[in-house]
Amino acid sequence: MRATLSAMPSYLDPRSGRSYPLETPRWCGDDGAPLLVSDLPGIGRDDIAGGIRSIWRYAAALPFLPARPITLGEGCSPLVEQDLGGGATALLKCEWFMPTGSFKDRGASVMLSLLREQGITAVLEDSSGNGGAAVSAYAAAGGMAATIFVPASTSPAKTVQSRAVGASITMVPGSRQDCADAAEREAEKIFYASHNWQPFFLQGTKTLAYELWEDLNFTAPDNVIVPCGAGSNVLGAYIGFSELLRAGQIRKLPRIFAAQPANCAPIARAALGLDPVEAIPTIAEGTSISKPLRTAECLRAMRESGGGAVMLSEEEIAAAALSLAKKGVYVEPTSAQAAAAVPKLIASGKIAARETTVAVLTGTGIKATQRYAEMLGVAI
Repeated sequence: MRATLSAMPSYLDPRSGRSYPLETPRWCGDDGAPLLVSDLPGIGRDDIAGGIRSIWRYAAALPFLPARPITLGEGCSPLVEQDLGGGATALLKCEWFMPTGSFKDRGASVMLSLLREQGITAVLEDSSGNGGAAVSAYAAAGGMAATIFVPASTSPAKTVQSRAVGASITMVPGSRQDCADAAEREAEKIFYASHNWQPFFLQGTKTLAYELWEDLNFTAPDNVIVPCGAGSNVLGAYIGFSELLRAGQIRKLPRIFAAQPANCAPIARAALGLDPVEAIPTIAEGTSISKPLRTAECLRAMRESGGGAVMLSEEEIAAAALSLAKKGVYVEPTSAQAAAAVPKLIASGKIAARETTVAVLTGTGIKATQRYAEMLGVAI
């Protein structure tokens, strides 16, 4: 059972410690800082709604319960053991088994459900990829209007999914950063439900931790490796496993590792003590975020869990994607980074082959047809 909304935890600026009540929907602090939800107590196995086959089986772990969750059956994704070569074996968490083809459905489902409960009926997002697709689909499912800002240079193929479900697409001249800046200005008119900014999105991605805990017979893995762009899966895993630790359900946090392309690795470079460099294009498009908002929080998650970061060359990412595909695992190159990181971490001694290691595969290869054609040297 949960208390009423007014008695719920607060929005929290983790850098200043300032808090804001949950009654008023917001996407940032008064000073423009990114927010989290204050610490929650976590749940035990008896709190799981076992009859629900979606992330909403963990609804008791959320800051408050919506009357009618917006759900399309997201979550409960397969966990498959796979030999990754060189003596490296990992459990692949197949997050592309989601309604829109990526892990972002976890965040979109919870974020829009909670925002709708707060009275929000129209939302704005800036994303030409999986985030925009997820927000568009769940807004449609929940009877909410969605406007998606994308850079004007975006391929029309990338916006078809959002257009198909009824989202309004606005093409913004300039760079990806110009698009984000335009969205923030538009947030004065439409509520900004950015998957990078909105703290409720992380309340959805944290269900990954609860699901892995249940997958592994209510234990935590030794290591969790995730592709990292803005860090919503790094932080989701950290938040969820921290709640389980707080609730006495696990003995220690799993080590959380962020995998990033060397071409665009601001979080990994910071974690490894390397100077920042200018980002260049990468085949791992989903993690091509040159100025992530929550670097400090991601670094804390990796440090407190005893994890770290891995940088991968374009060649390593492509080889991992094609290797997985030859095993029947067809994921976007962005996702393949998690698998590519496993043998590197074992070789470096940071993890052991005997440990339970989960590689989170975040998106379907169907959305990366052009990339695969380029890697295979075939025309489409």
